[in-house]
Amino acid sequence: MHVSADTVKLLATGVLGFALGAAVVGVLGPFAPGSVVAANDNNEYETESEDESSTESTSLADMFTEHKMILVVRTDLQMTKGKAAAQCCHATLGCYKKSIRRHPAVVKLWERSGQPKITVQTKGEESLLILQAQAESVGITHCLVHDAGRTQIAAGSATVLGLGPAPKRKLDQITGDLKLY
Repeated sequence: MHVSADTVKLLATGVLGFALGAAVVGVLGPFAPGSVVAANDNNEYETESEDESSTESTSLADMFTEHKMILVVRTDLQMTKGKAAAQCCHATLGCYKKSIRRHPAVVKLWERSGQPKITVQTKGEESLLILQAQAESVGITHCLVHDAGRTQIAAGSATVLGLGPAPKRKLDQITGDLKLY
């Protein structure tokens, strides 16, 4: 049986298109950009339409780039390592809860990147607020943690700013000059 070159090209194009489509669906799973996931009472997730206050979107380029989360820790408070770790956990969970509702596709991409979390440092509350405003202006999910004041830090003190998950390049534009914690 002889198969023409045009037939082979047509089949190859079809297979490539199918594979690319399957890869995109595999990255996004059942969630499309612009959908929101909410947990019901049985801890199952339901998809709903997203509110208009969200500005972050998942572009095709973002689907094929590394995603991460950044945790910015204030060093002027002189928290113990354990206290700083607890505050980072609060920021991580806060960002995750916001993102799973508003940007489930981004969360899925971050999870498939290994859920990287990078901890950096800053010297004061003012710089945390500036970073928060920068994240807000470009649509990056963020969570500013304020301490409850039960242990070492005064109640209401801003301790850690969580940013993301988001594409690495977007986060690096905001936090790329900060030193690792």
